[in-house]
Amino acid sequence: MRLTALAASLLLAAATSAASAADKVKVGFVSTLSGPGAGLGVDIRDGFNLGIKHLNGKLGNLPAEVIIADDQQKPDVAKAEAEKFLKKEKVDFMTGIVFSNIMLAVGPQVFENKTYYISANAGPSQYAGDQCNPFFFNVAWQNDNLHEAMGKYVQDKGFRNVVVVTPNYPGGKDAVTGFKRYYKGKSEEVYTKLGQLDYAAELAQIRAMKPDALFFFLPGGMGINFVKQFVAAGLSKDVQLFAPGFSADEDVIKAVGAPMLGMFNSSHWAHDFDNPENKRFVADFEKEYGRLPSLYASQGYDTALLIDAAVRDVKGKLDDKAALQKALEAKRFKSVRGEFKFNSNHYPVQNYVLRVIGKDAQGRVTNKTMGTIFANHADAYVSQCKMK
Repeated sequence: MRLTALAASLLLAAATSAASAADKVKVGFVSTLSGPGAGLGVDIRDGFNLGIKHLNGKLGNLPAEVIIADDQQKPDVAKAEAEKFLKKEKVDFMTGIVFSNIMLAVGPQVFENKTYYISANAGPSQYAGDQCNPFFFNVAWQNDNLHEAMGKYVQDKGFRNVVVVTPNYPGGKDAVTGFKRYYKGKSEEVYTKLGQLDYAAELAQIRAMKPDALFFFLPGGMGINFVKQFVAAGLSKDVQLFAPGFSADEDVIKAVGAPMLGMFNSSHWAHDFDNPENKRFVADFEKEYGRLPSLYASQGYDTALLIDAAVRDVKGKLDDKAALQKALEAKRFKSVRGEFKFNSNHYPVQNYVLRVIGKDAQGRVTNKTMGTIFANHADAYVSQCKMK
């Protein structure tokens, strides 16, 4: 009887284990796919989809189903799409959001639903610090980080009168905080509307300030228009431009072209990084989409690889949230940026490099890596995170 009971117990355990393994992985992808910020969301989407393709349409050896929605760069739209994905579609993971104000709006409902959000871009300081959450992972950066790197470089180069231009929203405020954390010279701030495309008034204001350098964070179409208008106004003759990588990446370069030559920017990734994973990613992205990938695309790609590794580690048992969290924290995949790790707040500890825009061997205007600004750099908010 004891043997029979033991056999029955083992059968029950096996059946329970088998029942808890999913038959597929559903990912809800909400991103900005229209309007001035569309290029960023499109690159994240394309990078993520290339990752899925490299994984033969699977995540952790399970068939992958990716459901995509456009948030139109509107928090209310994003919240509605997220609600549908969480309650109706019952997705296993969510990702895709570009802008921090949208991430802050969507986050609470995702976390309440105990669904893991893997951010391929937005890294608000709130979720790095006192609002950190076990269900939030950022595979890109904390918003301040690229600005910190550029602030250090501008400081080290001896510029003493800098204007900082950024949109007036959470990501823009993090940009100013990050830049000024390392830049200690004179600085004045110019705030624009999020999504603004005409900068005539701001450029007149900047001309009157007579800076020796200008640091701007204007992602997507905002940055494209700003650089074009900045050069057309003749300001580039006297003012050196600096930017974080996402305001001087391939999407912006493709639209602006030669006027961006000589601009310095900071990044955690570049298409000329010399590692096997990155070489394959860049070559296949160009082949698939007919353009060089941006750092947004690299983050979308890494997001797919992170989810794949975690699902594989838990053997498809997506209902075991504790095991899934440990698997995500372990980060058992090779990133296109090289080595990085997750800090205790689930944000990356990684290197940040200096890039300059020039012409490559093919005559293309593009970024070239110049050297390392920060090694194994962590965000400034991790000490405020008391992960529950």
